Amino acid sequence: MEQEALKKAQAWASNTYFDTDSRQEIQNLIDKNDTKEIIERFYKDLEFGTGGIRSTIGMGNNMINIYTIRKATQALASEVKKAQTADPKVAISYDSRRKSFEFAKEAASVLAANGIHAYIYKRLNPVCLLSFSVRYHKAQAGIMITASHNPPEYNGYKVYWSDGCQVTAPNDKNIIDAYNAISDYSHVEFIPFDEGVEKGLIHWVGEDVENAYLNTIKEFSINPKLCKQKGTELKFVYTPIHGAGLIPCTKALNELGVSNYEVVEQQSKPDGNFPTVKSPNPENPEAMQLAVDLMKKNNADVAFASDPDADRLGVAINHHGDVRFINGNQIGTLLLHYILFNLKEQNRMPSSPYFVKTIVTTELQRTIADHFGVDTIDTLTGFKWICGKMRELEQNEPDRNFVFGTEESFGYLNHAHVRDKDGVAPITLLAEMSLWYKLKDMTLIDALEQIYEQFGFAHEALLNLNYYGQEGAAKIIRIMSKFREFSGDTFCSEKIVAIEDYQTGVRKNLTDGTTSQLTLPKSNVLGFYFTGDTKLYLRPSGTEPKIKFYLMIREKEGDLKKQKLTAKNKSDAFFKYLTEESDKA
Repeated sequence: MEQEALKKAQAWASNTYFDTDSRQEIQNLIDKNDTKEIIERFYKDLEFGTGGIRSTIGMGNNMINIYTIRKATQALASEVKKAQTADPKVAISYDSRRKSFEFAKEAASVLAANGIHAYIYKRLNPVCLLSFSVRYHKAQAGIMITASHNPPEYNGYKVYWSDGCQVTAPNDKNIIDAYNAISDYSHVEFIPFDEGVEKGLIHWVGEDVENAYLNTIKEFSINPKLCKQKGTELKFVYTPIHGAGLIPCTKALNELGVSNYEVVEQQSKPDGNFPTVKSPNPENPEAMQLAVDLMKKNNADVAFASDPDADRLGVAINHHGDVRFINGNQIGTLLLHYILFNLKEQNRMPSSPYFVKTIVTTELQRTIADHFGVDTIDTLTGFKWICGKMRELEQNEPDRNFVFGTEESFGYLNHAHVRDKDGVAPITLLAEMSLWYKLKDMTLIDALEQIYEQFGFAHEALLNLNYYGQEGAAKIIRIMSKFREFSGDTFCSEKIVAIEDYQTGVRKNLTDGTTSQLTLPKSNVLGFYFTGDTKLYLRPSGTEPKIKFYLMIREKEGDLKKQKLTAKNKSDAFFKYLTEESDKA
């Protein structure tokens, strides 16, 4: 492998298709005999997954750079052109990451060279506005340049299809095949960006589209009059963590009337180096530290944070003087309950309502939806599956009405006008909900406790084990194989009643030995069901070098305090066991 990687590196360094700096970057590695780095960059070609590509920025076949971006776009262009649409269109957006704007323009240049109209935002914008732009322009596809909340050295390229949802079968497979078929970068069609503009094939997208989106989401406010009349009574903090959320989020909040907030100044400007945080991920409390500091300083009620592409939202709460963080399951549960309770109270519940979540998202939400007469639909992990289900129901059962979608990884969608997780509309809903509870003299923690008292306690926890590079990828495969071949009937003294393998599509019932077929698409996911409504799912991340273990516990014995303690102890024991067993793989 070392010699093969070196050959590919030498070929790159001597290929005059690449510009001088790109060739020199690889030549420097060869001159330094940096074998490890050469292998990482050339041991394989960067894989186009079902959603796109993501990697560290740098030159080489296995890295994100202008050439792999061009290659990916040529593959997308090939699939778009198959439809033989007159004047085909592709929408493009980008976040604050290093080289995001450059990569977006490279993609537009390839599209223009292929005779496809590219609609690119004048300024950086989040995922929701890319999805909206696809639908607004009636485009055949969309491109979002982002690596979401990955560390600063990463960037990525996500592909969307004509409904504004991340690409799914069969188009994803066709694009992957087209990408893999390109063995020579010089076969990629390309014209300079300015030439594409001059030819009328590259179009700048401005504030008219942004404003159309903001106007669209206004109708999904649950209590708009309350926000206009009392909105300034909620005092809160917001941080975009150097990302794309500042302008759309603050505009949306202001227009709703919840305008008594302060933005974390040190994190307000876009900066792909994310200098104030180790990782720009609002799932992690440390990423919200500056927002929490400002919340405490101002004695604000709550703090919100969005990630670089503003499709995830984190929440910190001033709970009667104590700072409390809530996870994505809890945020989604609060939002779902707020929506359904108020729609019912206001007699505005649509006919045949449905709610969508992923299999690794808390079952407490199903209990709440059942209470309000709303159907719950489960999907595989990832918002593309949630939005794919929305598309399927629109086509096959148009009388059914979407009310909410959520996944445990801090993703939410409260309207059907975009088809991915949306950080902008939900931040207005979170502020509105916080105001609604504040006027009842309650924090969001109080609200969550009230939900537990009524619907039962649920504890969810996530264990991430990171394994980097080529060796890490092999380690993750071994871990999945180890648990897939598991032959016992207990974990941590918890009896297993069923095992679901989504890769084979089979559910095995351990109590009677019977098997049944799973109805969801095949995926590299394992599920373990235990007595007492405890579930464990494990899957490799599709976007990061890690394996994820999702634990969901429902406790019913004793009062709420005892249930919480029992669940915490059980969770700790599970994660200790899983970490030890993974280390052995």
